[in-house]
Amino acid sequence: MKRYRDFWKSTYAILLLVVSILTGGSTACSGADSGKANTTPDKPGQETVVPDKEGMTLKGRVTCQGRGLAGVEVSDGIEVTVTGDNGVYYLPSKKKYGYVFITIPAGYEVKNKNGNVPDFFRKVNSVKTSTVERQDFELEKADNQKHAVIAMADFHLANRTEDLKQFATVATDINMTIGQLRQQGYKVYGLSLGDESWDLFWYENNFAIAEAMQQTKKIDAPFFHCMGNHDNDPYYADDWLAEKAFIDCFPVYYSFNAGNVHYVVLDDIQYFNAGAALGKIGDRSYYTTIIEEQMAWLKKDLALVKDKTQPLVIAFHAPLYRIPGLDDKGNLTVRYKLANADDLVALLKDYRNVHILSGHTHDNFNVAALPNIHEHNTSAICATWWWTGKLTSGKQHICCDGTPGGYGVYLFNGNDPEWYYKSKGFDKDYQFRTYDMNRVYIGADDVKGNTDLFARYAHGYDKAGSDNEVLINVWNYDKGWSIEVTEDGKALSVTRISGYDPLHILSYEAQRCAAGKTPTSDFVTSKTAHLFKVKAASTTSTLSIKVTDSFGHVYKEEMKRPKAFGLSMS
Repeated sequence: MKRYRDFWKSTYAILLLVVSILTGGSTACSGADSGKANTTPDKPGQETVVPDKEGMTLKGRVTCQGRGLAGVEVSDGIEVTVTGDNGVYYLPSKKKYGYVFITIPAGYEVKNKNGNVPDFFRKVNSVKTSTVERQDFELEKADNQKHAVIAMADFHLANRTEDLKQFATVATDINMTIGQLRQQGYKVYGLSLGDESWDLFWYENNFAIAEAMQQTKKIDAPFFHCMGNHDNDPYYADDWLAEKAFIDCFPVYYSFNAGNVHYVVLDDIQYFNAGAALGKIGDRSYYTTIIEEQMAWLKKDLALVKDKTQPLVIAFHAPLYRIPGLDDKGNLTVRYKLANADDLVALLKDYRNVHILSGHTHDNFNVAALPNIHEHNTSAICATWWWTGKLTSGKQHICCDGTPGGYGVYLFNGNDPEWYYKSKGFDKDYQFRTYDMNRVYIGADDVKGNTDLFARYAHGYDKAGSDNEVLINVWNYDKGWSIEVTEDGKALSVTRISGYDPLHILSYEAQRCAAGKTPTSDFVTSKTAHLFKVKAASTTSTLSIKVTDSFGHVYKEEMKRPKAFGLSMS
């Protein structure tokens, strides 16, 4: 009998080889990306039986065109497993989070549901914890080796400050970028970096996380959500209870793959919200940390990433680092913001190509203080909480550090990514802004006579300059960039400084003071270290400014001076 079994096994193997040759060596749903595919699809109308197993409360099958896929990661947010040869999985789940999800394998996608929501998770009954439930997942083969991610932080949608109208214009800009990337052959995915909603106005404006997520469906790409501190229910003084409204819509942490890249989306906010009760908003306090339970899941997830040289992208809301500054010698100074940063960095030490995407600050900065980790902190979709657009009648949409409101674009085709910052309403080549400091002046007319109030926020810009200095704000600057300035063919010395962007002060603080209102402390201009200063010899010379990014892309401006300063400038 053994000889007959061996004979038929050999014959079957030869037949598979012939089929493989005739079909070009692959089938629609097989490949090294996802592990071995089951060769026998389900018959039409017939579901593969997945028998119960003792202690296993979640089970199911992951398939592509009916064929089971092996090696696909499945998790409930605590337990992690992988599918077997027939695409079958089992989990001994206590169903705490009320869902089960798959980690989408490289070379595959899932269909979208309800617009642009990737269908990689299923709701389960978290009340009937001992009941066995079956949840199946269907994948589609997709060539996403060449793909792009649009990273978007801090939407703060609350149905106020004309935010929904303003967001529609930002979404149009994003969709234009998505269309251009698709024409270049990229698969495109949207990735939130948190604060899609604004907890303070959930109940006052009847606009909570579900309503905010509904607005993000304007983005024409599969959209992966991330939780921020303002995405918690403000009626709960408990992290777990406060995040349940988000969990009702989307997993709070998870992972997926595209091309050579493993993506992990985390929740690094522990919400305390002291004083909250049903019907009462608390102080909305929080702690920036990756809680122990989530860190334990992350270790299990990363253990399945065998190639430590492939790009690893970790996205969360509050940054790993605080906004960097400069020391007396002009060197960048960095400090951790994440409370358990050391634990995370230790977990990532063997991964050679880590990119952290974060938001929260409404500033833009890069930190590559460690050889294997580059953090990209992305400015806000809402800029200064939609205020600058409202106060300037749409003339400026500008973040607290002077970065135009916008989003990050990350391009992958192999192990060496490229990236750039895309400002809403501008071409992708718009990467810096220049100021003729002889013309930068915010006076009594700008603040409607409220000069005493404005003096607290002016940072010296309420006094006219006359020393021929030029200020350059390069918002996506990192140590791989270079800045060259010449005047009449002569190179000028460029000095990096830490300071305040004058256009943001004009667009926010000055407008609030002009209305007799005290600027909100969270919204005022922040100190940034991506400013550069040069001193010209003449008041009227034209300066040639050349900025080169880490990838050799060159951005130029012939700065004709005097250059006007005002709300209509770019």
